[in-house]
Amino acid sequence: MAKEQSGSPKARQPVFQRMRITLTIGVIGLCVASYILGAWRGTSTTSIHPSIIYTKSQCGESILRTSSNSSGRSSSDVRLDFQAHHQVSFNESSLVAEKFPPCQLKYSEYTPCQDPRRARKFPKTMMQYRERHCPRKEELFRCLIPAPPKYKNPFKWPQCRDFAWYDNIPHRELSIEKAVQNWIQVEGKRFRFPGGGTMFPHGADAYIDDINALISLTDGNIRTALDTGCGVASWGAYLIKRNIITMSFAPRDSHEAQVQFALERGVPAMIGVISTERIPYPARSFDMAHCSRCLIPWNKFDGIYLIEVDRVLRPGGYWILSGPPIHWKKYFKGWERTEEDLKQEQDEIEDLAKRLCWKKVVEKDDLAIWQKPINHIECVNSRKIYETPQICKSNDVDSAWYKKMETCISPLPDVNSEDEVAGGALEKWPKRAFAVPPRISRGSVSGLSTEKFQEDNKALLMTPLVLSMRGDSLEPTKTGVRLSQLIRGHMTSSMLIKYSAFIRTEGMRWKSQIMDHESGPFNPEKILVAVKTYWTGQPTQKQ
Repeated sequence: MAKEQSGSPKARQPVFQRMRITLTIGVIGLCVASYILGAWRGTSTTSIHPSIIYTKSQCGESILRTSSNSSGRSSSDVRLDFQAHHQVSFNESSLVAEKFPPCQLKYSEYTPCQDPRRARKFPKTMMQYRERHCPRKEELFRCLIPAPPKYKNPFKWPQCRDFAWYDNIPHRELSIEKAVQNWIQVEGKRFRFPGGGTMFPHGADAYIDDINALISLTDGNIRTALDTGCGVASWGAYLIKRNIITMSFAPRDSHEAQVQFALERGVPAMIGVISTERIPYPARSFDMAHCSRCLIPWNKFDGIYLIEVDRVLRPGGYWILSGPPIHWKKYFKGWERTEEDLKQEQDEIEDLAKRLCWKKVVEKDDLAIWQKPINHIECVNSRKIYETPQICKSNDVDSAWYKKMETCISPLPDVNSEDEVAGGALEKWPKRAFAVPPRISRGSVSGLSTEKFQEDNKALLMTPLVLSMRGDSLEPTKTGVRLSQLIRGHMTSSMLIKYSAFIRTEGMRWKSQIMDHESGPFNPEKILVAVKTYWTGQPTQKQ
């Protein structure tokens, strides 16, 4: 066997190991020596550092100066001035919540813009005295409207549709005057609502079935309805289970509690009347409008009332009329009117509807139904035949609050063909709830884009109900009902508002708490959760 060569790897291996160990020990030694040297230098002498000194100028400002500390003092020996030299005056009394006392018990049903005493000062022509007439600034109350002394929390839905506590609405007049028509009955300490009405004494359910036999109420095309002269709003109450939401309104007249009954039942309603001002809703708001013996003179004043209904009806929407003059041959004696008078009224309504370009769908028994066209192509052409009403020249069709009605037809958005729905077709319910409305997708609503709508839609699915409160939108509801203040004693409202409003709620007998935005605590926009507490007026209160 041959000898191993002198330069083989096995012979060099011990040499490399010794070198590696020596190098490691040397590095460790240098690190230790450096650490010891640094510690010794840090404690041997005290270096002189520049001192930061604040001095005051004549104007009171602090001036920063850097000087050499020749005395060898540490910077920690220098006195620092921590006093604020720029102050903003702040009135701490503004943080004190104003305490609102309760109003006298006689104001339990006070409605600011529907005060009968103020209404007497206005003319009765076209029911102007029953429109909104709000108090002047010096007439405003600075007290809280009390609930009746024995007020109870209302029944829960759906029981509240049929029952309400007598102590919450202490009015028996309707139960006596409308006893035959089954509007309302008194049963011990509560009211019962059988669902009857002037033109549907056998109940709203049966009446709605009759309408459904003429036009479909269940295919999702009809979601929003307007009931004029609603009584106790039984029609709207029974439409809810058919997925139709109704806004019911009636004036504050001799039956002053009728809207109050509707609200206590949990049905959307407001005090209102068709007089000289527009119904407070934008154009094309409702799929269906209804009048059941509402006693509105549709054929008078150049048809201005029906023209206003046309404004708020959507393209293809329906108008339903029952009561005078429909089926007058059967009812003229009970209505205490002549056949000639009733026939003339119906003829004038038929003629007006035709001039509005409406199509009469059907008249059967006590019901007559008309339909608004889906666009105005034919209507514009027909103005050569019908001199009145003309198409309005102004496009300001959405303004509603304190806007006078006009005797011209509100124009619909332009279309490209006769079968196109003006303004865009809406989805059927329930898809409509989440679909972007055509008004928004087409850019008709200022400041609201498709993206913003979808973002808000997602937020509403994740958060509690948010109430947007306008000062002039609170008053039409009846103050005698706790819903008039929008929040019942057991309900919670979440409002995105400023901190100042949180202070005010303390004086209103609300329990309040500010919570973080759903996006996190660093979002400056906070959520105020306020719960109205239970309290009532005192029966011994001085009247």
